[in-house]
Amino acid sequence: MALFDGFTRTRVTTGGAEINVVYGGSGPPVLLLHGAPQTHVMWHAVAPRLADHHTVVAADLRGYGDSSKPPGGGDHADYSFRAMATDQLEVMRALGHERFALVGHDRGARVAHRLALDHPDVVERMAVLDIVPTSYVYGHADRRLATLYFHWFFLIQPEPLPERLIGGDPLFFVRRILSFSGGLDGYAPEALAEYERCFVEPATIRGICEDYRAAASIDLEHDEADRDRRVACPLLLLWGARSVVGALYQPLEVWRSFATDIRGRALDAGHFLAEERPRDTLAELEPFLAC
Repeated sequence: MALFDGFTRTRVTTGGAEINVVYGGSGPPVLLLHGAPQTHVMWHAVAPRLADHHTVVAADLRGYGDSSKPPGGGDHADYSFRAMATDQLEVMRALGHERFALVGHDRGARVAHRLALDHPDVVERMAVLDIVPTSYVYGHADRRLATLYFHWFFLIQPEPLPERLIGGDPLFFVRRILSFSGGLDGYAPEALAEYERCFVEPATIRGICEDYRAAASIDLEHDEADRDRRVACPLLLLWGARSVVGALYQPLEVWRSFATDIRGRALDAGHFLAEERPRDTLAELEPFLAC
């Protein structure tokens, strides 16, 4: 697609999925992971600039975009952040990268967090965009959170309730979530068209629901088992001053209980930093990744 001119597109078969990937540039490797309800396309304004000095890999998480959609169900382990992190580790190894930097937004940042805990020898440094850890969100839930993050509690309902309700008008739902920060005008038309193309597929709707179901169940079990562990690599935290994260939490203070080496700040943005404020996002990422 035109948004990633000069990048190579491929698919990598992992132990549990087939992952859609684009990569380009040269230099130290960095993996970019997207959030919901997006795809790797969310990095279209960031990846080409980073590729000036890095080998940039941008992948669709399992269940999203053009990656495969395992059936899920059961204990939702097929969509745990551990399973998604393993996919991405196998992608990077298939491309020849044994150690790499990691940048994740939203769900991708949660995958990044799990990858850094499970494989601390692999992740050299990590940036997370507009999240606090999943266990903290659920452990401090209140009426305000449930109102602002309504989809967290809707998508985890047993199948097929959310799938059928979303399936009645999937474009309405995806546009509503993408408008989280105040509207659709901030998206490149080509990017918005990609999100809509992918989201209307029933398998994608189910995959996203399974992602959120896993986060409210098996992922919390994994987090509880790792309650005393912290991310060891340098961590950059960015959040939107006008996002839910910025409104509800003191993000740096929260993350200090989950990471040993952390720095960061708010950007003048809502939730979708890399598309709302790509220059500001790059201004923080580039020096951090260059260290």
